[in-house]
Amino acid sequence: MLAPAPVTGSRSASIAAAIGTIAVVGVGLGLTVPLLAIEMESRGVPRTLIGLNTAVAGIANIVVAPFVTGMVRRHGVSTLLFGALALAALSLLAFKLTSSFAVWCALRFIAGAAFCVLFVVSEFWINAAAPPERRGLVMGIYATAMSLAVAAGPAILGVTGSEGWAPYIAGAVIFSAGMVPVIIGASGAPEVHEESRLSVFALLRIAPSASLAAFIFGAVETGEMSFLAIYGIRRGLDESSAAMLMTIALLGGVVFQLPLGLLSDRMSRRKLLLACGITGLAGALILPWLAIDGWTIRAVLFVSIGVVAGLYTVGLAHLGARFHGAELAAANSVFVMLYAIGLTIGPPLVGIGMDTVDPHGFALTLAALMALYVAVVAWRVARVP
Repeated sequence: MLAPAPVTGSRSASIAAAIGTIAVVGVGLGLTVPLLAIEMESRGVPRTLIGLNTAVAGIANIVVAPFVTGMVRRHGVSTLLFGALALAALSLLAFKLTSSFAVWCALRFIAGAAFCVLFVVSEFWINAAAPPERRGLVMGIYATAMSLAVAAGPAILGVTGSEGWAPYIAGAVIFSAGMVPVIIGASGAPEVHEESRLSVFALLRIAPSASLAAFIFGAVETGEMSFLAIYGIRRGLDESSAAMLMTIALLGGVVFQLPLGLLSDRMSRRKLLLACGITGLAGALILPWLAIDGWTIRAVLFVSIGVVAGLYTVGLAHLGARFHGAELAAANSVFVMLYAIGLTIGPPLVGIGMDTVDPHGFALTLAALMALYVAVVAWRVARVP
């Protein structure tokens, strides 16, 4: 079972500590991902292998996520977060000590495992501590803070540069700083005292709207991030204008999280997930018909991608309302694992789509993914209004 919730003041401090921890991790993640790609590029590593190395982190998430609930039960939230933060910091420093690609893959797996633990445990903590009537608001605040934190990472890299030890030390310091909010909020961290046998298939059966939201968002997010700029270039934009499309889409993801979180506290989260899916589907379907250099396509990307990002936020809130204690920890683990699977298969699917129907296979593949989600959630809403 879950330990009793702290009083309101302590609960607020506990939520703030959990969000503070994962936001610090987001800054470090936003710094680390481009830093390692630049480092490998400078060492002459082929781009295919750079992509493979990056994919190892997603594989680590898939492998480690099922075991996180047991680790929380045995070691506790605070101890597990401390260990994962230390592992993230040390693995980043270790990247600079070797030029072996095989070792880099092993380190990427270790770092990916640490990030998996950090996200699963922090999201479990936030979900468990959030008041039921304000869970959507809390998850919206978390998603907004996370988006801004990840965006801050590359800015720090711009200050430190990518050469020498400075960016690695900066990243290690940032990860270590994540221990501070854990210390501050440790007394309010939830505890798990029982085992859970909630599996991927069980979660998909019990809460398909929420669980499939993680998979679809992971696939759409990485597919869009990987190929939106290329889509713009293939339709005639120059590189800077194509990059601007990406910026606009990412800003939508920041802006819509809090409003969607608030809205999810006032209506059926299942119906809100359906609305998010329909918005994403409509946006993808009309992309090929819009002028690539017009303001209309920018508005469509801002709204549709921003609302689709709400699948993660509202999906988490939906899980928090359905599960408690060990089952909530297990549900969060499966949620992150499904998100990681989506991250892994999204770019290849969109790439195949663009190779098959150039360039509009980009939009058509995203539309197919969203249509799958809309069909499942519409069926679920029809059965359980």
